[in-house]
Amino acid sequence: MTAPEKAIDEKLLRFAAQLADASGAIIKKYFRQKFDVEIKADASPVSTADRAAEAEIRRLIGVHYPAHGVIGEEYGSDRPEAEFVWVLDPIDGTKSFITGRPLFGTLIALMREGHPAAGIIDHPAVGERWVGGTGHPTTHDGKPVRTRACGDLPLAAMFASSPYYYFGDAIAPFDRERTKARQILFSSDCYAYGLIASGIADLKVDAKMSIYDYLAAVPVIEGAGGVMTDWQGNPMTLKSGDRVLAAGDARLHEQVMRILNG
Repeated sequence: MTAPEKAIDEKLLRFAAQLADASGAIIKKYFRQKFDVEIKADASPVSTADRAAEAEIRRLIGVHYPAHGVIGEEYGSDRPEAEFVWVLDPIDGTKSFITGRPLFGTLIALMREGHPAAGIIDHPAVGERWVGGTGHPTTHDGKPVRTRACGDLPLAAMFASSPYYYFGDAIAPFDRERTKARQILFSSDCYAYGLIASGIADLKVDAKMSIYDYLAAVPVIEGAGGVMTDWQGNPMTLKSGDRVLAAGDARLHEQVMRILNG
């Protein structure tokens, strides 16, 4: 096996779950309570809870795995060239979080040599968690899950973060694709990845994403039998761009990729 294909140590999966436990405990204390919200330079919001959760995750990584690197949405990069690098989005869906909608999640990815080796999608407000790791079946709340068969876009339930995230040369490909889907739902945050992994939904197509928005979902989707790449079919890595295509069925992934690049 090559390094990216080698099964991830279960000890690291357990530690990733501990990180999610710790961050979730902090986030739940703030949810639907009064807290400070700031608007960042990119016009996205950040709350006290985002920063507190990421700070605690980084602290725990520093205690238990000081040689590992960390890349987080709120506090930047530390040792990004390390063999193992954690990529963190403490609250994916801060807009949902600050308005009381419970579908926001915490995304925790562990990269090995630049490739996703483990990922957690944790939803503390609703008490659901998906865990994926190379060489391990994806689980939802501790039970294995699988994607469902759906090889044709007109039969597919599709998610996308926002219709406003498609600009320039992304507009026409996205419009070609979304109009062929059976249905499309927007603003589901990272919850959509879990629904695909569990075989409840089929597809997620996104643009204007950063690596901490999607890398944790890669092992979750792939470990459940799905496929997750960029729009050109390239593997998702630390160097990937802002366009993401996740499908529960490889046939659907191929069909959508042809439409996006047609």
